[in-house]
Amino acid sequence: MTVRMKDIAKKAGVSTVTVSKALSGQRGVSEQMRSEIIRLAGEMGYVNHAAAARKERSGISYTIGILMANRFFDRYNSFYGNLLQLVSAEASVMECSTMLEIVSDEMERNGTVPRMLREETVDGVIVLGSMEEEYLKVLREREVPLMYLDFTSREERCDCVISDSFYGASQMTDYLFRRGHRRIAYVGTVLSTTSITDRYLGYLKSMMEHQVQPLEEWIIDDRDLETGMMDTDRFFRLPDPLPSAFVCNCDLAAAYLLKKLEERGLTCPDDVSVTGFDNFAYPGISEHQFTTYEVDVKEMARKAVHNLLHKLNGEYYRRGVVIVTGRLVERETVKTIDERHF
Repeated sequence: MTVRMKDIAKKAGVSTVTVSKALSGQRGVSEQMRSEIIRLAGEMGYVNHAAAARKERSGISYTIGILMANRFFDRYNSFYGNLLQLVSAEASVMECSTMLEIVSDEMERNGTVPRMLREETVDGVIVLGSMEEEYLKVLREREVPLMYLDFTSREERCDCVISDSFYGASQMTDYLFRRGHRRIAYVGTVLSTTSITDRYLGYLKSMMEHQVQPLEEWIIDDRDLETGMMDTDRFFRLPDPLPSAFVCNCDLAAAYLLKKLEERGLTCPDDVSVTGFDNFAYPGISEHQFTTYEVDVKEMARKAVHNLLHKLNGEYYRRGVVIVTGRLVERETVKTIDERHF
């Protein structure tokens, strides 16, 4: 039985025009609805015959592998879940199929080659989220075109797409200074990921420019350096006395931090100001809408897919590290104070 657009439209509860726009990558459809329509089309076995004919004429059709470490499938980690959906949707728009494989901690430790690379079932790979340098070497040895998404590598020649972590965190810290804060802490386990480290360095840049030397206890770990798992019992140790504001490496860390502060009877922003990074809500942990630095995940996904396709086609593309800028979003978790005499 041939599956038609109107069949997908009926299942999704939308118009056939909406389905057409979603599958062809046109504007006028929310990313959430686009992802849902693409998912339904795949499940129902929809075949875009016009696209198939174009592929047959051009002779170009790629399967893009997506590798993700198991630690990024934390039940609260909507950032990577959303980024994964956006990569899959963009690949579909470009008439490519995707194949996801989860890399377990054991595979990473033992240098086990992913099945998709052993069986040579993909043309190129997007590595979504950071992995150990030694494991990246294992991937590179398979000589399949790679694109790193949301992290960089110490490899001399690598292609990466990242958010503007350094200047984003610097901008966020500058914002806190403008609101009167000087006792500002950073929340994030430095060196656990490249983005957390870059955000820490951006925080330091702002502190130095404002001639404030951060105390050692103002640098607060939020996760295990080896596993990357957050733990409010082991980490998030609050200094005494408390800083007036916290720059958190992500909104999830901000949510956990605020939960710990509330356990002490403190409120935000009356008693302490908290900022995040990414612009993702975690209603299961905190109901607050954080002042944050919004990451343009849609553009990151688009750049990663398009640059990998240019790489596969032997076309020109911007090699090396591509930085996608974001924007500061002001909300309810920062209070203006006067610390001029600190």
